[in-house]
Amino acid sequence: MAQSLYTSLPKSTTIFTSSTSPSCTLIFILTLCIISLYTLHYHNQQTPPPSPSTTAQHPPLISTFLNSASNYTISNYLRHLTLHPHLAGTSPSSAAADYVKTNFESLHLQTHVTNYSVLLSYHLHSSLTAHFSNSSTAVPLPLTEPGLGSDSGVVKPYHAYSPSGSAYGKAVYVHHGREEDYRALASAGVDVKGCVAVAKRGGGMSRNAVVVKAAEKGVVAVVMYTENNDRARTYYGGGVERGTVLDGVGDPLTPGWGASINGDVERLGMEDDEVLKRFPMVASMPISAETAELILGSLEGARVPHWWRDGDLFGNFNRVGPGPTFLNFTYQGENKVATIQNVFAVIKGSEEADRFVVLGNHRDAWTYGAVDPNSGTAALIDIARRYSLMMRLGWNPQKTIYLCSWDAEEFGMIGSTEWVEQNLVNLGSKAVAYINVDCAVQGPGFFAAATPQLDDILVEVTKKVTDPDSLDSKLFEKWRTSTDGPLIQRLSDVFSDFAPFLHHAGVPSIDLYYGKDFPVYHTAFDSYEWMVKYGDPFFHRHVAVAGVWGLLGIHLADDPILPFNYLSYAAQLQNYTHSLSKLLEGDVSLHPITSAIQELEDAAKQVEEEMKKLREEESEGHVIVLRRRMLNDRLMLAERGFLDTEGIRGRQWFKHLVYGPASESKLGFFPGVADAMYGSSTSTSRGVKEEEAKKKQGMIQHEIWRVARAIQRAASALKVVYFHWLLKCVTILHQILIQHSKRIRCHHQQKPRKMIKRISLK
Repeated sequence: MAQSLYTSLPKSTTIFTSSTSPSCTLIFILTLCIISLYTLHYHNQQTPPPSPSTTAQHPPLISTFLNSASNYTISNYLRHLTLHPHLAGTSPSSAAADYVKTNFESLHLQTHVTNYSVLLSYHLHSSLTAHFSNSSTAVPLPLTEPGLGSDSGVVKPYHAYSPSGSAYGKAVYVHHGREEDYRALASAGVDVKGCVAVAKRGGGMSRNAVVVKAAEKGVVAVVMYTENNDRARTYYGGGVERGTVLDGVGDPLTPGWGASINGDVERLGMEDDEVLKRFPMVASMPISAETAELILGSLEGARVPHWWRDGDLFGNFNRVGPGPTFLNFTYQGENKVATIQNVFAVIKGSEEADRFVVLGNHRDAWTYGAVDPNSGTAALIDIARRYSLMMRLGWNPQKTIYLCSWDAEEFGMIGSTEWVEQNLVNLGSKAVAYINVDCAVQGPGFFAAATPQLDDILVEVTKKVTDPDSLDSKLFEKWRTSTDGPLIQRLSDVFSDFAPFLHHAGVPSIDLYYGKDFPVYHTAFDSYEWMVKYGDPFFHRHVAVAGVWGLLGIHLADDPILPFNYLSYAAQLQNYTHSLSKLLEGDVSLHPITSAIQELEDAAKQVEEEMKKLREEESEGHVIVLRRRMLNDRLMLAERGFLDTEGIRGRQWFKHLVYGPASESKLGFFPGVADAMYGSSTSTSRGVKEEEAKKKQGMIQHEIWRVARAIQRAASALKVVYFHWLLKCVTILHQILIQHSKRIRCHHQQKPRKMIKRISLK
């Protein structure tokens, strides 16, 4: 599927194009400054310049937000959202959208709904039978959770976008279905061709990756199970994990552009290569751990490799097959265009209405969705309620805040992706940050992931929110002492709605949640009852997540200078480079990256000094407002520098060269470099191997240069050409405008009395 690499290096991206000289660019910037000053001056001629005071400088307003939290209210929201299963594109899903919309409107927030027509995938029929060696008859295997009536409305477990088909073959255990797992089977003499694979979820493999890899190895169908611990089995029986096997994100029929609800939009056909490459070639379905145990316990053949021996099922089997058990597999699904609904509440900024802070959570669920995602939806509505209360007390954010309820995330982040693609230009020039919450509460323990420039503000906010599990301390204290590894994770994986914002649009992003994982994930047991019994009985964790989420939104929308720290970003990139140097072999140089990081660090230091001086300045007026605006724009736009128009090789939609999905690696950064390093090699002869190794080194070096250029672009965005000289010009121009306006006022003051008399006579 990956495209071949370029044989020649593309030209480096520079600040000026061949048709634009530095002097022309300076004139353009200067003209913009004059227009901005003129607009600022005359727009506020009767009113003094806005005060830089912020919500953060008014503790009563922050206290109002924190103290107006209500665990009872959040519980009530969640109860209503989870009364019925609400799979995207269905009537119950539309009812859930109406519930969110009605709540936003009742809070007197500007509310609207954006609909999209997208390709979704639904279950029609499935069956799985086993032919055991000790039985002459076929044994039907259960595919759904026990105790669910036909009137429950819960969809039977399935893999969205799996091709329909039937298969009959020996069962074989492939562990997580990774390349290394198949190598281990091959070394043990196991031939998987023509078999039905049994795979365990995990090992860094997405469902799509498992099925695609299985098809490459000649497997005819795949069944996947999620291993439950003993406690989960005791309380929930045979939960089955639904999910999607679509590759990538967004509507398959409109790759790269928004899927409008009306017919006035280009849609690719189902047989188009761009569409077909998103779907696996062989069918798959999910099964319960209990069903998997029944199959695996009947296998013979080679022994399980010792390094696979983990998990609760291992004690019940020790062979991988193939067979002697045969599996008869049938799945029939339907892919059809359906309507999805994104719901928005907008709080318009009082000073910079054209700068957006976006808070988002998806609303659709495979079943009842108490944890995933409606714990987050309930928190989002509660933030809207608290913001509304603050507005009634006189608060208005300086920048515009969007509260977004996405649809069809479970099918591949479709709702958020279509909106980002439709509004890409506006987001690219105006979006300050995106803060995502998917599963707000899965269990104990606070977790957060972010792009590095947002680390400081994230830490600061957690010092203001009470720890829900220790009410006499702040969240940060527990978070810091109980976290193994890095305190703040990064966002390379594609598992929630931050993906289109960061990986495609280059918007700085944060993802928040409580609890590392939970045993009812994507099963029929993800219900309000489970949340009340196990997840968050008193809804205090919901309150904490909403507190962090909402305060981040307030700071990003209200702080006069954006709380971004690019020194943190430079330090993180330096750490990545050190890690990469330990893995590289041969004639590959990291000097381009280290040099670019130094450039970014120098720019970040200059910006820190500039921020400090601006914060210390006591003078007010249009010039300082413009200076803050210019600085904020640089801070906001620097993240866009990490985007590359060509994107990641083979996955061009993903544009970010620091964070993004890598196909064969767990590196977690520089995805293009990781792909070049860990791409598979099929040669056997020595000469061909040497030639391939040389080619591979060239590919790695090229990807290193691409990353270096991306870092340079980010550094350039932080800098301002002729900045100090430009500020002097701006100051002089402002003084000219002031004098000009005084003359205009003096001129008009000589005539108004006569004009008034003439008007009164008429």
